[in-house]
Amino acid sequence: MGLFGFGRKKHDPQASEEKTQDATKDAVDDSREADRDDAATSNRSVDEPSFPAAPSADYEGRGEDYGPWDVDDEAAPDYDEYLDLGAFYLPFLQGIELRIKAGRNSQQVLGCTITYGSSSLEIEAFAAPKTLGLWDDVRGDLLDSNAKAAERTGVFGTELALPVSVKGGKSVTTRIVGVDGPRWMLRGIFSGKAATYPDDAETKALNGFFADIVVERGEEPLAPRDLIPMHPPVAPAERKAAKANAHADAEDGGKSIPTRPEGPFDSDQQTEVKTTLARGPMFSEVR
Repeated sequence: MGLFGFGRKKHDPQASEEKTQDATKDAVDDSREADRDDAATSNRSVDEPSFPAAPSADYEGRGEDYGPWDVDDEAAPDYDEYLDLGAFYLPFLQGIELRIKAGRNSQQVLGCTITYGSSSLEIEAFAAPKTLGLWDDVRGDLLDSNAKAAERTGVFGTELALPVSVKGGKSVTTRIVGVDGPRWMLRGIFSGKAATYPDDAETKALNGFFADIVVERGEEPLAPRDLIPMHPPVAPAERKAAKANAHADAEDGGKSIPTRPEGPFDSDQQTEVKTTLARGPMFSEVR
């Protein structure tokens, strides 16, 4: 697929079910039942939760029953209306604020933070080995380097509770989760209520947001733990306009959408750019 999700629209569960019913309405009962079963197993209902309801030491079912998703997962949600950041696509959540983390000198995008109510979620995607997951090693390194870090079970498997110092000499607890995908690891750092109150509405909302992210690793060679290249946010309307004018892109040097950077990022110096998302119906614009 293209770097920005062109031409990859996932199946709509309701449309698939209606098509199956139309195709089998004159068939015998057993054939109709078999077709309905096939449709149910090949499409994830939008009403189904995208992460487990109960905490567990192991996170199972990613890519089949739960997210975060890979662009090649058959059960991944339709991300045509997601915000494109290159390394991953962000779903819409009413009331969120997006901050982009960029290199101070290069202005290359290095990650993003979602603020929702009194909670926040920092998101980064890393390259990982082909055969082994990365989260276990990263979690072990964090435990070794910080005596205050502690493991606990969560809805995304084993996670970390890590107190951090903030302005004013106060200490707040962050919740760090990691999910392994095919050649990538998505890390989320939750703070606020989403870090300390598992049953709070903000926690559930940001858990769902994190689980609905769709990751695009790309084919460029990256060493394990390298940040997957990102670009400034591209709204759905911009992607659709770029697709519609694809044949005219050569006239302006192919600058309709940001190109995906190549290689790992240097994150020694960072700055944040605050971005507010407006809805209409999903991400209609980025201001």
